[in-house]
Amino acid sequence: MNTNSKFIITINRELGSGGRTVGRKLAEKLGVEYFDKAVINALQERYHLSVEQIEHLKGQETGWWEEFKRKMTFSESEYELNQTNIETEDVFRAETQILKALAKDRSCVIAGRTAFYMFREHPNHLSILIQASMLTRMERVAREQNMTKEQARLVIDKVDKMRENYVKEFTGTSRYDTRNYHLVINMDDITEDAAVELILTYIRSMS
Repeated sequence: MNTNSKFIITINRELGSGGRTVGRKLAEKLGVEYFDKAVINALQERYHLSVEQIEHLKGQETGWWEEFKRKMTFSESEYELNQTNIETEDVFRAETQILKALAKDRSCVIAGRTAFYMFREHPNHLSILIQASMLTRMERVAREQNMTKEQARLVIDKVDKMRENYVKEFTGTSRYDTRNYHLVINMDDITEDAAVELILTYIRSMS
């Protein structure tokens, strides 16, 4: 991957692994935008966006994206644990189109269940999987969501199943198949900042 040209980094992550934080910090280090499912849903809810409307907004000199980011007030972790969206082919298609429209003219980091698949043929794409042991994940979710480890385990199992079913249905592959990624990181013994530095070192080695 060449950071001197427009690039896309996709991050698939297990709930409770810290992958969302890694993605955000990586985007900040690289000076690029960060997108995930919560951002896409907030965009759709606030602007009722279609792909055509995104292109229209991008053509205006109104700073709509910066304005949107300033107004984002949702809790992403809360959103992720309590989402009740019906996952349909139309939802998958809309998310794909919106992400591709947003990524068309800029480098970015995208965290999402199927982003690795959406951009698999992009000529300057790095695909990453962030994982952690069940114990690490339970402890993180319990701490962040103020619940017991037993409750956290139930939430993790539910989200894992939902995500895997979604990926299999719409991509025909498994999110756990490491052949879908250039880099797989286990977060058990490293911090999010260390993971970011590991990714940056890997990127530099590819240049």
